[in-house]
Amino acid sequence: MNLTKFKAAAVQASPVFLNAKATTDKACNIIAEAAKNGASLLAFPEVFISAYPYWNWIMTPVQGSRWYEKLYVNSINVPGPETEMLCNAARENNCHVVIGVNERGQSFGELYNTNLIIDNHGNIVGKHRKLVPTWAEKLTWTGGDGSSLKVYNTEIGPIGTLACGENTNTLARFALLAQGELIHIANYISLPVAPPDYNMAEAIKIRAAAHSFEGKVFTIVSCSTISKEIIEMMKEDVPNAEELLTRKDSAFTGFIGPNGAVIGEPLIDEEGIVYADIDLAKCIQPKQMHDILGHYNRFDIFDLRVNTAPRKNITFTDDEESLQKEK
Repeated sequence: MNLTKFKAAAVQASPVFLNAKATTDKACNIIAEAAKNGASLLAFPEVFISAYPYWNWIMTPVQGSRWYEKLYVNSINVPGPETEMLCNAARENNCHVVIGVNERGQSFGELYNTNLIIDNHGNIVGKHRKLVPTWAEKLTWTGGDGSSLKVYNTEIGPIGTLACGENTNTLARFALLAQGELIHIANYISLPVAPPDYNMAEAIKIRAAAHSFEGKVFTIVSCSTISKEIIEMMKEDVPNAEELLTRKDSAFTGFIGPNGAVIGEPLIDEEGIVYADIDLAKCIQPKQMHDILGHYNRFDIFDLRVNTAPRKNITFTDDEESLQKEK
């Protein structure tokens, strides 16, 4: 059994807002920097390429419609030119990368909130589409299906990922743990428009700690920030955008160990890259007490079924085939 030790990195940063090419360039530079500092795995924020739809929260749906069009134009195809750049950067720097993107769907105008998993050889080994867009996000993204609820085996270990609010979905998290997940990537966006008594950074940490403690895994959290550029662009329609989008404790980026404790010092609100040494052997001992995937469960009582079939929008049959089935 290969239990690896490696250095991981998580970035807290904002994209070049609504500019897929420039944000991809920025991501590639960050990959090179993290790898130079010894990272074998780098986690990026949710929909880092190339924007989170903040307009859904501070504008009416009618006002936000033109911003949706801008987002679609600056989203990407998977695979496509932007993913080729990311894959080349991962390969050239011998670094695994998990990054959030706005992915164009098959229908013109359709978008998915997608996390790409790229290995150190420059291969897209998987992608996860956010299952349920949260609250106002439903104005932007289509929900994914069970086919992307997977754990991917890599040279550094088995990686799974969920985006933002999905990390509160107990069944989705268990589905990943049951597939042998040991490295969980939880990526988020800074959300200063939450209720006044809601500490977003603390909420992110609690969710990450819950998953790590329950599953005895490492959780790597990457969160975006809101740049002055984003605020200035939002002012085009919302003059008080700075007031609405500026708030302390909106972003948390860091690492949680299998015991549920934070490793090192996380980043709160500030941009930067944080690093941690990961030793997957530390996932073993905690399971002796609580292994919800084995001895500390009752699968004769509980039965979770996951539909992993890709969703089909339409099925075509000809008349002859239909007649044969009827016979």
